[in-house]
Amino acid sequence: MFALLLALGSSLAYGCADFLGGLGARKAHVLRTVMIAAPASLTVELLLWPVLGASFAPATLAWGAASGVASAAAFALLYKTLAIGPMNVLSPVTALVSAMLPVGVGLVQGEHLGPAGLVGLPLALAAVVLVSAGHGAKAAHPSRTALLLAFGAGAAIALQLVFLHQAPADGVGPLIIGRAVSSAVTLTAAGLMFRRLGTEKPAYGISAAAGVLDSVANLLFLLAARSGDLAVVAVITALYPAGTVLLARSVLSERIHRGQLIGLGTAAFAVSLLALT
Repeated sequence: MFALLLALGSSLAYGCADFLGGLGARKAHVLRTVMIAAPASLTVELLLWPVLGASFAPATLAWGAASGVASAAAFALLYKTLAIGPMNVLSPVTALVSAMLPVGVGLVQGEHLGPAGLVGLPLALAAVVLVSAGHGAKAAHPSRTALLLAFGAGAAIALQLVFLHQAPADGVGPLIIGRAVSSAVTLTAAGLMFRRLGTEKPAYGISAAAGVLDSVANLLFLLAARSGDLAVVAVITALYPAGTVLLARSVLSERIHRGQLIGLGTAAFAVSLLALT
């Protein structure tokens, strides 16, 4: 039950971070937003170091660095995917893939689900798709390239979560290494593309808040994965579009479509079932 609550917190934090990151990207090039968010995220994890502790054994360095590379790849592939569109189709594809791969890894590693979990898990996966999909998704037809990129983005997100799960349980060491690596990769890319970033100033406060929330989400996921089954934790975490949808409704007055409402209800029911496993 505790792992489930942590996973829900991680999902909410990811959803809020995505919402703020999206707002920031509307004001300036997305890499300018990431250049603020990534160091802010790393700062939070460094501040957590004295509180939660950290060691940097070879396994921690290896898995943490792998998660950082996967995180940087996820950003690049996801933004390219959404730039091609249509978002209403590609977003649920990415979310579903990011949930399915950790489920497979967890089951292969010997995790077992009770009867309630066997029902709740596919319901949660369905909720991921319903919550992510917007109006008119059925009428859109993405290109083969866009679909391949969406699968790649989802796989990169999934690999980041799996690598964090595989890291030794030694405080926030894996998060610090992962964020340092992903920040270095992202900042290097921004430096190489600096002339293409435009002259618009980033939204410093919004971008920094997105980075802080992303760091909190990573921490909650890591703690949830250490105390629960990866198969369940990953699916609950992948419900992060629900937070984005609700914030968009509250702040931007965007309409929540019928399918998304069904998805929110399905998610609540699925979480209740998974709590019984």
